[in-house]
Amino acid sequence: MSDYEVRPATMRDAKAVAEVHALAAKAAYEGILPEEELRVLAPASREAKWREAIEFSEPQVQVAVLDGEIVGFVGFDRSRDPKTPSTTGEIWAIYVKPEHWGKGIGVALWDAAREGLEEEGCTTVTVWVPIRNDRAMRFHELAGFKREMKTAKTTALGTVRVEEIRLKRSVA
Repeated sequence: MSDYEVRPATMRDAKAVAEVHALAAKAAYEGILPEEELRVLAPASREAKWREAIEFSEPQVQVAVLDGEIVGFVGFDRSRDPKTPSTTGEIWAIYVKPEHWGKGIGVALWDAAREGLEEEGCTTVTVWVPIRNDRAMRFHELAGFKREMKTAKTTALGTVRVEEIRLKRSVA
């Protein structure tokens, strides 16, 4: 049994979600993005985005809380990819503070997203992962996601171009 509570995010959580996003992204992209790009991963640049997401539920946001502190979050909704059926959901973002990596929080967040997507009538779920982000790739593959090899694409992360691939699995 975990000591973490996973619950829907509230407007008051936007700042903490932005902080988790910045800290976790900085750690996750170390060695993938240059140092100057890592420095601009500031919470302030993300807070408005997450406030809007929480307010309008686009995406739906769930947070993991430990002793009153938000230590992780997941954003999920229908797939943003063109030409995907309305029964396809997507993990838009899933991040955990680095000091809590490997403690089951990501799995708890994934479970919450899976349940939410199932309630929305989704039967499959996708996630886009940078190919060089070994930790994220391993996490999703352990959660049953399979790489869709023909989906590899180059995306801009700041001023850098990163290769991403879509992974997919059934919601059930």
